[in-house]
Amino acid sequence: MPLSKNHLPTSETPLVVATLLHFRRQVPWMYALLAINATALAYTHAGLAPRWMTHALPALLVPLILWRMFRWLMPPTPEMLTEAGATRMINRATVLGSFFAVAFVSWALGLAAYGGPYEHGHVVVFIGITVLGCLFCLTHLPGAATAVGILVSVPLVVYCLLSGNPVFVSVGVNIALVTAVFLIVLKDAHRVFHNLIASRNALVTERQQAQRLSDENRLLAHTDVLTGLPNRRYFFGALEAMLEARHQPDPAAPATPFCVGVLDLDRFKAINDTYGHVCGDRLLGEIGQRLNTAAQGPLTVARLGGDEFGVLFDGPPDLAQPAIRALCSNIHVPIAIDGFEVTLGCSAGIAVYPEAGTTAHALFDRSDYALYHVKAHQRGGCAVFSHEQEALIRVEQRVEAALQVACLERELELHYQPIFDTRTMTVTSVEALARWKSPVLGEVAPATLIAAAERLGVINAVTLILFERALTSLTVLPDPVSLSFNLSAQDLMSPSTMREIVRMIVATNISPKRIIFEVTETSLVTDMAAAREALERLRDFGVRTALDDFGTGYSSLCSLHELPLDILKVDRTFVNGMATGSGRSMVAAIRNLAQSLSLDCTMEGIETENQLIEVTLAGYRYAQGYLLGRPMPIDALLMTMREQHVHLPEAARHSVG
Repeated sequence: MPLSKNHLPTSETPLVVATLLHFRRQVPWMYALLAINATALAYTHAGLAPRWMTHALPALLVPLILWRMFRWLMPPTPEMLTEAGATRMINRATVLGSFFAVAFVSWALGLAAYGGPYEHGHVVVFIGITVLGCLFCLTHLPGAATAVGILVSVPLVVYCLLSGNPVFVSVGVNIALVTAVFLIVLKDAHRVFHNLIASRNALVTERQQAQRLSDENRLLAHTDVLTGLPNRRYFFGALEAMLEARHQPDPAAPATPFCVGVLDLDRFKAINDTYGHVCGDRLLGEIGQRLNTAAQGPLTVARLGGDEFGVLFDGPPDLAQPAIRALCSNIHVPIAIDGFEVTLGCSAGIAVYPEAGTTAHALFDRSDYALYHVKAHQRGGCAVFSHEQEALIRVEQRVEAALQVACLERELELHYQPIFDTRTMTVTSVEALARWKSPVLGEVAPATLIAAAERLGVINAVTLILFERALTSLTVLPDPVSLSFNLSAQDLMSPSTMREIVRMIVATNISPKRIIFEVTETSLVTDMAAAREALERLRDFGVRTALDDFGTGYSSLCSLHELPLDILKVDRTFVNGMATGSGRSMVAAIRNLAQSLSLDCTMEGIETENQLIEVTLAGYRYAQGYLLGRPMPIDALLMTMREQHVHLPEAARHSVG
């Protein structure tokens, strides 16, 4: 085969290069035909014509055409596969073809002067079959074919006409006519070839453009516009691809681990609300650039939405944790925007395949739960999902399942924990604490109940049921005693819930001053502005507000300054630290701070006599804890107050009796 498959024209080959490559497949046969016919002609005239014509000239011309044939059999050079190089090769082939046509026709007609009629006929046959064969091989070079046809046919016709032999004249004219027809057909065939290659190249160009548009659309569909990172769709597609790559035909074969992580920015919402969404978008854009720069090798980072990012790490957790911690540290570096610096934190949760799960849903959920665990217990940290967390998930799933079918009106109840005045040791208020006794699970911890209700979106219904019962209990408490009731973040964010709470207070004719709504710092962080607006409306209505668990959040001073508060409830952790001098100083400092802001102060978690004495000496007028009174049903609370000779309303006395 004169041409390797590696050098056949392809769908992307330019027209001139395709022409040259097709010509390369035929030109060796043309030179072989010319060499064989020339050798045969020299043989038949040996001994009749001079030796220089039958031996010397063939010895010069035949090796020359054989050398050209060998050159065409060689693999094409890179230059020949370019448009400029192919054009030069075609022009050179046309010139050499014309040269060989003149040379061999002149040599053949020179031999026609020797020998008899057979030798003369051989000359005519040599010229005729050679020119037709060469024209056939020059199909893809119409210019060279035309030149060869004219340079060969004209001398042949002239020779035949001058011979005076009618047979030669007829043969010469016949060959000329056939040559002319050959050239016409060849030109038309080349035009068809040209159009075919041009159409094919145009089709390839269109396909390439369509492919580029498809690639661009695919890139846009998988890219987050704000940050330039891959988006949620890309993240889960890549996660599914990693799971597919880990698919083991043999279940006993060990699986190669990889890690799924979720990053969540700390304090972003507060900054976004304070400085505006434009600033928030610029922050996300800067963080996206940082994460994009760091996402190399086995690490892939995508924006899942809001201020949450997904991470895929193709490797074990002992390598994934340092890499993800480095991402968090990178995010923590201050960002300069419009002349001021903003510092964000970042928490991360990680789930490991296959220990944490073997599906995209399971792995993502467990990494998200690990993130939730970190934000609740070690904000700014990075933790790997553990079997202990798996057990917690199962418990939460059972709680959620039971809560979805629970009869809240029948199963929910309230217990009340008294809050004492340390000067008179009398009850000044009671805190209403939720209790859920499930027929399926039994007693469920209040924190577990509230968390499950928030996840299921039924916290507002739970709040309204419990608040109605709290108001009923408040009617049987003596007038000086106030009621503290806890509101969640979702309660504060729900205008309909807040309106219903106000309506219920108005319907009972209870003085709003006897009601205290408690909120925690963690519930305020969700949307500080909306929480402040809700609390201001309640305060305008006449109720009081308290900040619960003070000291456990990261923005306590900011909360004290911005929120409409009346009471500060200090977290129990400060009581446990009062055994040391520094702990006592801290408790005293908090009391002084509250006093400077005209806030009443309640110390939570009093469990020993010494703690009560220390708190009283530190200036705390109000205290709450197991030493003073445990949470109890309303009847037990009324009995306790009766034993303390507290004057109870008529309805309460009948209830206790």
